[in-house]
Amino acid sequence: MENIPSYISILFIIITLVTVIWFYLTASKPKLFLGLALLWIALQTYLASSGFYRDFSVAPPRLGFAIIPTLILMFSIFLTKKGRDFIQKIDLEKATYLSVVRIPVEIVLALLYHQGAISIWQTFEGANFDILSGITAPIVAYMVFKKKKWGKNILLSWNIICLILLITIVLISTFAFPSPIQQLSFEQPNIAMAYFPFILLPGIVVPIVMFTHFISIYRILKNQV
Repeated sequence: MENIPSYISILFIIITLVTVIWFYLTASKPKLFLGLALLWIALQTYLASSGFYRDFSVAPPRLGFAIIPTLILMFSIFLTKKGRDFIQKIDLEKATYLSVVRIPVEIVLALLYHQGAISIWQTFEGANFDILSGITAPIVAYMVFKKKKWGKNILLSWNIICLILLITIVLISTFAFPSPIQQLSFEQPNIAMAYFPFILLPGIVVPIVMFTHFISIYRILKNQV
């Protein structure tokens, strides 16, 4: 990882900050979210810098600590009244546009692959088609919310497909991570996620993007669009 050009790390830090700020604005500027996000970024930065994620002999892999707590928090929000009230404040148009960040994320992943830091299966050159979510996001947002030519069924379908693409790459990245459960890319595993700033992909960026899909699907099914 010492040979990774600094511009790749800087680019990803910018992507992470844009994702956090974008969701902060999408959710009507909740101070609690911003505070928790910054604390979580600080914790993940410390853990990655201390080598916590680089113990590849542990099963299940420690990479799970970057994403599982955020997923638990995410689902718990749907179970409380205050959480559901928070969900109602989300601007679904802005939440849809947020998926555009997946385009630069995919570019970073491609750069990391060519630096030997992740598996080809994690890129659009392999089995990662998540860039399509980023490309189609502005089209769907424009046609549904601005032109109003596409209805909620298309928005629902798009969110479900994008969520499936996202979950697929999360699983691929997990099974390409060097650990006792590794199943993919033994010759060039996913080591980048064990280092800062790339640990923030499973730690911050993926959960936020995933959360927007769950919110949109929930609101559409509840007829709250």
